[in-house]
Amino acid sequence: MKYYLSLFIILLFFSCKDEKLAKTESVKKPNILWIVAEDLSPFLGCYGDSINKGHTPVIDKLASNGVLFKRAYTTAPVCSAARSAIITGVMQTTTGTHNHRSSRYTEDSIVPQNLRILLPKDMKTIPELMKNAGYFTFNSGKDDYNFHYDRTALYDVGTKKNYKPGMNGWQGNHAIDYMTVKNYVWNARPNKDQPWFGQVQIMGGKKDFKYVREGEKLAPNDVPLPPYFPDIPSQREAWTTHYNANRGSDVTVENILKQLEADGELENTIIFFFSDHGSPTSLRHKQFCYEGGMLVPLIIKGNHPLLQPGVVRNDLVSLLDVSATTLAMGQAQMPAYLDGKNLFEETYNKNEYVIGARDRCDYTIDRIRTVVSEDFRYIKNFFPNRPMMQAGYRDNKPIVLDLKKAHKEGKLTSYQEKHWFGERPVEELYDLKADPHQINNLAKDPEFHKILVDHRTVLENWIKETDDKGQYPEDVAQLEATFNLWKDRPRFKNAKINPEYDQFKQN
Repeated sequence: MKYYLSLFIILLFFSCKDEKLAKTESVKKPNILWIVAEDLSPFLGCYGDSINKGHTPVIDKLASNGVLFKRAYTTAPVCSAARSAIITGVMQTTTGTHNHRSSRYTEDSIVPQNLRILLPKDMKTIPELMKNAGYFTFNSGKDDYNFHYDRTALYDVGTKKNYKPGMNGWQGNHAIDYMTVKNYVWNARPNKDQPWFGQVQIMGGKKDFKYVREGEKLAPNDVPLPPYFPDIPSQREAWTTHYNANRGSDVTVENILKQLEADGELENTIIFFFSDHGSPTSLRHKQFCYEGGMLVPLIIKGNHPLLQPGVVRNDLVSLLDVSATTLAMGQAQMPAYLDGKNLFEETYNKNEYVIGARDRCDYTIDRIRTVVSEDFRYIKNFFPNRPMMQAGYRDNKPIVLDLKKAHKEGKLTSYQEKHWFGERPVEELYDLKADPHQINNLAKDPEFHKILVDHRTVLENWIKETDDKGQYPEDVAQLEATFNLWKDRPRFKNAKINPEYDQFKQN
């Protein structure tokens, strides 16, 4: 009798376990969508921006229905380095993908062996890990990754017919204009029950200013300039353009959400809305390590127990945390090499510091590292003798030409003169609450010496522990490829370029 009773209990246990497992397996995994805005600083109503309050209603609603992160930071203030980090979940300075537009060749051609930057053999990208977890994957538009890869290993659709693994054209530089796209890529999956992980790239700060709703476009004089810019028309126009870009991105996001709903995909989709880095339209933001280049919008919304509506988080977050959180929500493998954290993990520990890095951008060689904490931003300039206005890709733009003209005519303030054309300080330290524009450098103020040393020590330890690849000279073959890419362009020929290129000049 005891034997049969024991057998009955065992069978009942496994029956209940199998039933529970079946129910778990029947629960559909969520779709996960990254809406990645190019070059967009968070001048949005939900971020407390008084000028755009009421003019970004769709993104504001996305935030109110999800989780808004007030202090999310990119890993680099330029596209390819930041995107290389996000797509691997590992800091670009660790993988050697820190120099902008490296591992490249000419358009629609195979990257030669000597220019290929390879990820470690045990490292897989986020899309590959999601595919392994059963997801259909796509990226509508820009990859811009600084490493050699086979796009078909990352994405199930979206590859040109003449594509070959290693083709530079699919390390491309352009997002898709989602105001004109009619067929969304999630509809391309053969099995409509299969969950999908996708990236929709929108033009953000580069183009979305064209899509401002009728009657809502700001005029240049509607937006006050920060004190680090001279009050000249081109600076006013550039600064205002980015406010309009936020308004236009709201329209673009609305277009995407409407299509998700029309296709019956919205309810089961977790949406991550963020940007790769800050504003491109004004100097000192894109390509530099101040708040304007590093601070980005981040909103996560979806039908998920951990995504309670109306939550606002003020803790320090890295876009590397987006990578880790995506894998966690997709129940994918979480490799030990990830630098980020699952933002909703029960044992989540807030970041005390977030690191950022800027290295070569196009042909402009520089090295800047930054540490942001709750109240302060620390910046280390490794090439202080190279001014903010050293030769760069924007040299023919009015914002640069007019700034140089104002410099020659003596029309800059003493701060602007020193900041843009003088030698940079080796170290910078700013109180972000008292000095949001980061004007007053506290690095030499005795009162803040301990804070300076704390941040400096964090950076020095991080450089050693991660073997920051920026501390080593760039590979000569990569430098020569950069030189050859730019050498015939007038602004490069006529510029005072970095001495590292002297070895490639023809006699």
